[in-house]
Amino acid sequence: MRILHTMLRVGNLQKSIDFYTQVLGMTLLRQRDNPEYQYTLAFLGYGTNPEHAELELTYNYGVDHYEMGTAYGHIALAVPDAAEACAKIKAAGGVVTREAGPVKGGSTVIAFVQDPDGYKIELIQRPA
Repeated sequence: MRILHTMLRVGNLQKSIDFYTQVLGMTLLRQRDNPEYQYTLAFLGYGTNPEHAELELTYNYGVDHYEMGTAYGHIALAVPDAAEACAKIKAAGGVVTREAGPVKGGSTVIAFVQDPDGYKIELIQRPA
């Protein structure tokens, strides 16, 4: 078994696609509209299945926001330099909710950013 994708429901599909492609550097891999069932899917990532897991954004017609609930945590991305990634994300209009620094109780450098729907994305500093 392997992870194929993670799905997030979004309120504005184009705004979310722009964030994940222009701010986080993902590629829009494919998009499919289903008017009969009133939803659109967009798959993004840094590569395609089966080599890479993908992010599926689901837009349900007429729904512009969702409640986060208490179960959702975050998506994690590896970056070579968390502080540099935060600076680039801010310059591209992204929101950094935790600046780069060591994780509490450890030495791994992390940061957090937020997408247009409020989903958290953890940046974990890992050598390239």
